[in-house]
Amino acid sequence: MAHPDFRFMMRHPVHVLSLGFGAGLAPVAPGTLGTLLAFPLYWLMAGLPAWVYLAAVAALFAVGVAAAGFTSAALGVHDHRGIVVDEIAGMLLGLFHLPVDAPGGWVWLVFAFLLFRAFDVLKPWPISWADRHVAGGFGIMLDDLLAGVFTVAVMQALLWVAGA
Repeated sequence: MAHPDFRFMMRHPVHVLSLGFGAGLAPVAPGTLGTLLAFPLYWLMAGLPAWVYLAAVAALFAVGVAAAGFTSAALGVHDHRGIVVDEIAGMLLGLFHLPVDAPGGWVWLVFAFLLFRAFDVLKPWPISWADRHVAGGFGIMLDDLLAGVFTVAVMQALLWVAGA
């Protein structure tokens, strides 16, 4: 299948999650739309204790491994661009512990988004290694999780430097 459509997505609830509730069906920039889907989830989760937030991201990652693998097999394409659950989980990790309640807090969110997309697209090592060498649903999810790790590391360093 060249590109999944609404009928494909609705055949199984797992496809709905994998395809980001339809964001992955976009003909242009489905990964960017999937990344943006993390923001409503983030706003729901931002007030949670850190361990609960990270546990929720870990749970989404685990479910995403199974979902991405299932949808990938159904599409017959490893890491099809329409599978965006990986971007959602990775971006949620990248947004961890940002001071969004502070004045101008939205700037941190925008910068985290731009950083995550850069890491996801450019794939510096070890993201590129994981993208090429790790197969299945775990491989689909892992490169975006690593992009999230890079994002959160850079954002926390910037927050420390800025004294925020």
